[in-house]
Amino acid sequence: MQIYSSSYSSSSTKLTNLRMIRSSSNHNPERHNYNLKQIFVPSSCPNLSVSNTQQLPLNQSVAAIVFGGGPDSELYPLTKTRSKGAIPIAANYRLIDSVISNCINSDITKIYAITQFNSTSLNSHLTKAYSGFGLGKDRFVEVIAAYQSLEDQGWFQGTADAIRRCLWVFEEFPVTEFLVLPGHHLYRMDYNTLIEDHRRSRADITIVGLSSVTDHDTGFGLMEVDSTNLVTKFTINPKKSQQDSISVESRTRSDGTSSCYVPSTGIYVIGREQMVKLLRQCLVKAKDMASEIIPGAISQGMKVKAHMFDGYWEDVKSVGAYYRANMESIKRFYDRQCPLYTMPRCLPPSSMGEAVITDSIIGDGCILDRCVIRGSVVGMRTRIADDVIVEDSIIIGSNIYEMEEDMRRKGKEKRTEIRIGIGEKSRIRRAIVDKNARIGQNVMIINKDNVEEGNREAEGYVIREGIIVILRNAVIPNDSII
Repeated sequence: MQIYSSSYSSSSTKLTNLRMIRSSSNHNPERHNYNLKQIFVPSSCPNLSVSNTQQLPLNQSVAAIVFGGGPDSELYPLTKTRSKGAIPIAANYRLIDSVISNCINSDITKIYAITQFNSTSLNSHLTKAYSGFGLGKDRFVEVIAAYQSLEDQGWFQGTADAIRRCLWVFEEFPVTEFLVLPGHHLYRMDYNTLIEDHRRSRADITIVGLSSVTDHDTGFGLMEVDSTNLVTKFTINPKKSQQDSISVESRTRSDGTSSCYVPSTGIYVIGREQMVKLLRQCLVKAKDMASEIIPGAISQGMKVKAHMFDGYWEDVKSVGAYYRANMESIKRFYDRQCPLYTMPRCLPPSSMGEAVITDSIIGDGCILDRCVIRGSVVGMRTRIADDVIVEDSIIIGSNIYEMEEDMRRKGKEKRTEIRIGIGEKSRIRRAIVDKNARIGQNVMIINKDNVEEGNREAEGYVIREGIIVILRNAVIPNDSII
């Protein structure tokens, strides 16, 4: 077996403390005695600047609100049976693990995860992964699934609506700020620096902006920022001229002041009082944070500041972005100072027999025979047979080990033709193979016709941005050429 030094077998960081995750059903909304008839909409919302009082440590004064992600056609078919936050990444992890780990590493230990769309897999993962997170009621990852009540008989209508309807849960602890986080972004950030910047500037809301952008992503809004980092305008669907003006370099406006356009990451720090008054008094019908709450706060005269982030950040919003994020994870995911947490699965080490592996990540519990793997991410429990070549690809892995006895049908000697995994003499290049896929022998998944977009879902695959995606549980027959 040859394994070059640029490769490594990733190992999940285990959470060792014992604590059962709390269910949102344990809370009783009646004890808060909210009288919905008394909620009113004033003609104007007062400036709610933060007072300069002594602040408690982050683990006592800040609560994180993480969103699992809604429907997104650009990520289909990866989101066919799971939410964005539950999509596997870097062999052993889920996307949401990156955000939860940032919170833990920043000593933010009150974490609420709001889920709704295709949430079964995500809810299960969060409950199992972080059930042992800390001791005592002040350290938790609490899953709040979308719910209906007597007052609100529909589902969550957006991020702002979800937070408004869950305020009775968030108000249990006397925190001073809420940290609002999308759960499908890939990055490492010390939230301590962000919170300190928010408090030092005495802002009502602080938005994380990107100081270095390669593709000018404006999916979470575009901020016009002045020389003091004050956000003077926030646009969710910017004009092309504004997108072309994205730059951290200042430009002079007609009134003589300077400003620049900066993309938002969708990460917000909002004071507790400001959040409550915006959602319950000023903007009671607003449904979305980015398109309604942030512009509304600016128009009401609140102090909205920008905090610039210049590290690696990927909004995994499309198949192409997901592919790039995995390829980047080969170089970026090993960090002793900022470990990445996930579910402890207690799988055996990966078995490699005469495998040649370069520039790749190999997940736990894989069975790799005499194969060649280059520049790829191979997920948990993946079985790769002899004479297989995998290049620049993502093999998400399997939920189970399929043994010989498992292949028998109803006690008969008849075997399934193709096992879970990749069969002998197959070749995979620049592809994504979803969970539990069965790739036959001598299969060529190479996009031989250089197709950019294609839909062959009935045949077990689609093509997005030139990347072949083999569907979950798909069966690709022997000798197929894709």
